[in-house]
This record gives sequence, C-alpha cells and structure tokens, in this order.
Amino acid sequence: MSAERPTWMIYGAYGFTGQHIAREAVKRGHRPLLAGRSAKKLRALAAELGLNYRAFSLDDPAALAGALRDVDLVLHCAGPFAETAAPMRLACLESHTNYLDITGELPVFAGTFDLDAEARRHSLLLMSGVGFDVVPSDCLARYVSRHVRSADHLEIAVTTNTSPTGGTARSALGMLPGVGLVRRDHALTRVNPREAVREIPLPSGAVRAIPAPLPDLVSAYHSTYIPNITTYLVYSFRRGAPPPGVLLALAEVLAISPVRWLAQKLAGLLARGPSPEGMQRGRSLVWAKVSREDGACFEAWLETPEPYRLTAVAAVRAVERVLAERPIGALTPSQAFGEDFVLEVDGTRRYDEMP
Repeated sequence: MSAERPTWMIYGAYGFTGQHIAREAVKRGHRPLLAGRSAKKLRALAAELGLNYRAFSLDDPAALAGALRDVDLVLHCAGPFAETAAPMRLACLESHTNYLDITGELPVFAGTFDLDAEARRHSLLLMSGVGFDVVPSDCLARYVSRHVRSADHLEIAVTTNTSPTGGTARSALGMLPGVGLVRRDHALTRVNPREAVREIPLPSGAVRAIPAPLPDLVSAYHSTYIPNITTYLVYSFRRGAPPPGVLLALAEVLAISPVRWLAQKLAGLLARGPSPEGMQRGRSLVWAKVSREDGACFEAWLETPEPYRLTAVAAVRAVERVLAERPIGALTPSQAFGEDFVLEVDGTRRYDEMP
C-alpha cells in the first residue's frame, strides 16, 4: 500500500447516490477517483467535478483486482449489491484495498462478516452499510444496548418520508417477501408476521409496524451480540399510512417470483428519488429498545436528515475515519467509529425521552 496520500475510489459514481457522495467528497476537499462501467457517464461527471475516472466492469476478476492496485479504499455504490458486492469484496482482498459499501441488503452484510478472518489476515477493513443503511440504526442500537446490562432483546424500527430511487424501490420490494424474519437465540428464523405486528412509539403517535428483514438483523447482532432481535418496517411516521395488513398482503403477492420481477422492473423505471427540495426537507426517524427478562428496559429515538443526504455525508465521513484510523476486520460502523458517529451528521438528534 502506498505511503503517499491515500487514494480512494467511488465505484458507481454516476448513480444517484454516487453522484451525491462525489459532490460531498469534493466539498470536503477530497479528490476521489470516480469509477464504474460507463466511461461516457464517468467522463461527464469527472469533467464537472474536476476529477479523474477509471471505467471497468466487475465481470473480470483479474482486471478488477488490477484496477484497484493503486487504490487504498473503495467506496462501493453500484447496486444491486447482491450481485456486485461479492466480486468487489474479493477484488479488494486480492489487491489489499479497504472496502466500504452503502448497501441495505441483508445477505450482503452476512457475506461481508463471513470474510472477517480474511480481512484481518490482510490487515484490511470490510464494512457494509456506511449510509442510511445502517449508520443511524447501528449507532442507536449500540447506544441503547449499553444502558441495560445483559439485555436479551433488541427491537429496531426505521421510517422515513423520502422518495426512493429505482434501486432503493427494487430492494424494498425484494425485501417484502421476507417479512417475519427475526433473530431468536442468536439464529435467524421466521415468525408469523401477522402475529408479530407491534405498535411503535413515535413523536407523532404510536404506529403499527410489521417485522421486516432489515439488515440490522445482522449488523446490530455483531454490534451488540444481543441474541433476540426484531426489526420493523414503518411505512410512514404520519397517520393515515396503509395499515400493516395491506403491507402483509402485498408481501404475500410479491412472494410470487414473476409478480415480484414485474413490480421491481416497474419500480426501477418509475422511481426517481427525492428532488433537491425533498432532500433538504426530508426527515427520518429510528427507534430502538433493549429489554431483559426481569423487565429492565431502555429506549431511544434518533431523528436524522433525509436518507440520501445522510448517506452522502456519513459515507464520506466513514472514508475519512478509515483512512485516518485504519480499523481492521469486518466491522459495523458503530464498532469501528463508536455509537456517536451518526451525530457527526449535521441535523441529527438523539433523545431518550419522547419530545
């Protein structure tokens, strides 16, 4: 690895989120190398930001590893991560390059943690979820976990009022058939989602939520080692949202593969993400609660900026921390940077009592 100023790369730089991350990086004085499949799209963004670019695909392992040889860190932003994360992670191990991504896909987190021993052997960091997934929820989970010694249950709920991009919408639709996935006695298992609907206390009032396979089932487990974890999808923190029964019925329909494929295709075409005004106005809420069998419990809330805006800031801050501190292994954001890392994002507020 070079002893000179570290070089880092944004792969998938011309995507919706990648562009916002690139602009945030330049705003903070960085000059990342832009990368992705399309030289044409990269050229336009690189010219706008005054940066260098490198076009390559993930299909050729040898070429991919070669493209990373002079790079200290890759921030991987090109989805679908279920298809792209594995080749990029392996190439980073081969080229001795630190790996970060912004995924919210649960299986990708599991795959990252499976490579912990390899990362440590190469003295590298592998970290998934350095954006809205999972920085806020991971930091809040670690925060509440230290308030109840030997807590054995953790619950997390996430909600936002943003407009998703096509990639986010496809991922969300792909996740819905997995409702009812929870962690019990350290293992992932399924419960009847209709029997596990829960009221979540939010500042706007209690809302009903369904157990959903959020990536915290993996990340929060590694951050807290709490054996029983349930994560909830809250459709909206405003009253008038579709009741859980509607979402559960949708999940059952989307379990049919051709229907899910069509829905994801349409979502990819129609969803465009938030407008600039929406990114400034949008907000998100995260709730987490730990409890113990004897009744001891503690809960807290986290209010954050709009998810794509938070992702841009948190991802660049994560890059800065990795290059400065050089953590090693497969880690969550809170393991590497602490429970207060999310508070470095302007406009984020954590509170222990309902306002």
